[in-house]
Amino acid sequence: MQGARLPPALEGIPVSARNLRSILAVSAAWTALLAGGPVLAAEAGAVEEAAAAADAPSEVDELIVTARRREENAQDVPIALTVLGGETLEKTGAYNVQQLVQLAPSLQFGSFNPRNTQVNIRGLGNNTGLANDGLEAGVGIYIDQVYYSRPAAATFDLLDIERVEILRGPQGTLFGKNTTAGALNVTTRAPSFDWQAQGELTFGDNDFIQAKGSVSGPLIADTLAARLSVSVTSRDGFVDNVTTGKDVNNQHNIALRGGLLRTPTDAFNLRLTGDYNRQKTDCCLLVFAGVGASLKPAASQYPALAAGKGYSPASLDPFDRKTDANAEAHANQEIGGLSAVADWDLGAVTLTTIAAWRYWSWDPANDADFTSLKIIERSENADEQDQRSLEFRLASNGTHTIDYVAGLYAFWQDIDAEGVSLYGSDATYWLLSPLLPAALVDGYRSDFVATSTTRSYAAFGQLTWHVTDSLSVTPGLRYTYEEKEAKYASTVSGGLATANPTLIAYKLALNRPQAYTADDSDGSFSGQINVAWTPADDLLVYGNWAKGYKSGGLNLSGLPVDTLGNPVLDRAVIEPEETTTVEVGLKSQLFDRRLTANLAIFRSVTTDYQANVVDTAGGALRTYLDNINEVRSQGVELDLRLSPIGGFSAYTSVSYTDAKYVDYENGPCPLELIGAATTACDLSGKALPGVSKWAVSAGAQYEFPLTLGSLDAEAYVGIETSYRSSYYSAATDSTYSRIDGYGLVNLRAGVRPNDHLDVFVWARNVGDEEYFQYISAQAGNSGALFGAPGDPRTVGVTVRATY
Repeated sequence: MQGARLPPALEGIPVSARNLRSILAVSAAWTALLAGGPVLAAEAGAVEEAAAAADAPSEVDELIVTARRREENAQDVPIALTVLGGETLEKTGAYNVQQLVQLAPSLQFGSFNPRNTQVNIRGLGNNTGLANDGLEAGVGIYIDQVYYSRPAAATFDLLDIERVEILRGPQGTLFGKNTTAGALNVTTRAPSFDWQAQGELTFGDNDFIQAKGSVSGPLIADTLAARLSVSVTSRDGFVDNVTTGKDVNNQHNIALRGGLLRTPTDAFNLRLTGDYNRQKTDCCLLVFAGVGASLKPAASQYPALAAGKGYSPASLDPFDRKTDANAEAHANQEIGGLSAVADWDLGAVTLTTIAAWRYWSWDPANDADFTSLKIIERSENADEQDQRSLEFRLASNGTHTIDYVAGLYAFWQDIDAEGVSLYGSDATYWLLSPLLPAALVDGYRSDFVATSTTRSYAAFGQLTWHVTDSLSVTPGLRYTYEEKEAKYASTVSGGLATANPTLIAYKLALNRPQAYTADDSDGSFSGQINVAWTPADDLLVYGNWAKGYKSGGLNLSGLPVDTLGNPVLDRAVIEPEETTTVEVGLKSQLFDRRLTANLAIFRSVTTDYQANVVDTAGGALRTYLDNINEVRSQGVELDLRLSPIGGFSAYTSVSYTDAKYVDYENGPCPLELIGAATTACDLSGKALPGVSKWAVSAGAQYEFPLTLGSLDAEAYVGIETSYRSSYYSAATDSTYSRIDGYGLVNLRAGVRPNDHLDVFVWARNVGDEEYFQYISAQAGNSGALFGAPGDPRTVGVTVRATY
């Protein structure tokens, strides 16, 4: 090829005739895809393992996934997905979902506290977490094929993981619960019939200690195997509380999982699993992050209020990481359950049954004003959740002209919640007016109880018609019927006893008694159609249309009120949410599979988007569910993985996501407009919260031989970098909630003296980048801003032994 030149990283790689045909086909496909449609954005697709032994042929490793409920090479699956293997998680030290965000740009994660965890994919899911129990997740979390209903599950440590698959777009025609934005499909390591053991011990600064261990082996040869895994994590908090003298926002986590695998015949296996996870933390406190101006009278804004009380925060620099909160703050939770998964090979088909029971217990305490002032003395919303699920699924075996998966799914959930808000001696001054009697809401208290039940039943199916050896068409359909019921009742007591209607109205502006019931029942269809074409070896081009559906939500934290202060009862149930996604993409491998290049272009439109809305009325501490008429997310996802020579692997994943409110005329107002005559603001055209337009992940690892005296060892160095552009953490897109873009760099270096021992040092956020994960206006809209700084630089050492 006269005049042709390969990229420097690929020089010296032989180009076979097969490679040349693939290169030309891939080039034509990429050109057609990029030129045939507008460039909407760019987001990374997959960070997949690409570490080859130095003495082995260098190519990007093949990853087997079960995204379509059958084992397939990830490159053969015609949907956009990110795959993170267990070895990748171990190499990078990522042990929870928050750290996965640095490896998967299409994933967004936010967690002010575990109950309010927000997991989004492509900007869609839930805008400010599930602080309202009547709001279902738009992104499903599955562990070993079992659906986890509450997003707090995403805050627990990942334990003994085989792989994590991040599926983008509506899901539901293949398994489990229907979701509108995507799913995290986590697979843990199964019991083995060969004896295996692994132990890992990590020490880091801030007294970080993490111990992990697993052991697996046969109890009865070839018939019964067991596996036991445990993880313990402890770390001091990064925030100092100058009032109590303690560090806060620490970690104290325990995770246990045990499993049995029974294989009485070659055609049948049964996997039983039980797990228990506990977190006990002094959490979750924000630090003073500045002051924002509103349109309220100057006397009711932070500078005047603070001066009147002689108050100043623990530090004016948020990255001093100091707080002076005076109320109890902790976030204690447990989650656990049992599951049974059986696979029975009947010859032409495999029958899979999945039965599971799970629970979640949430015991919090919050200082909701984040100061040493006696504004909010208690703020607690406890939950007890119980869920059961049952699934039957038939999947054809092998590859035929028509392959299929079909199944039935049932899900039952009960939630009991109770909470209290108690106001202190500074509440009247700070939340209502300095001119009112100071004792007006001193000791004023609101208590609530709420119960809810969900019953969901579904039938689903998907078939793949192999029209030719290179062309397939895959339609899928799901019908879901759901019933929901809820009861809510709150009472108020305490504060200044008065018959003055004006003073009573001020008290009720903070909290008022409400009692109501809500119920909803609904049946809906959702589905997809996918077309996949393989014009050449190692090249897949696909198009996908999918529709996701989420049934109506129930307001379980009180209702908005009308101008007379009466609850708006028709808002007890909000409308169902519907998402339509169109996606085209390609997956390709070049140069004897040394280079993998994947691309996806998508556009998702959601009508009646279900969101948790903060009541911005003066002094109010309420949130409630509402529908946003229409939101849209569109973008392009690019993933490159390279393994040009033995021992070296690299990846780059880039994302540009354009996610906006399309029609949201009656949204809440940002802080800067609080106090104006208007009580609703048009947010149409504004960006969705928590979504960076640009997100990038890149990394590399190099392994090389190292001689230690008479010992021949293997050494390695690795780097992971990530960048996210600015975004807004408030649903109002308040200027004061803007999070500046930031980049993080993680490094590691280690040595493997033999196949059983691995010792490495690591550093996260090497540059000690100062950035926020979240910024919020103080309750009551005084103008004080509080934020959650990202973790500072941390360093440590890990020793891992395997057998």
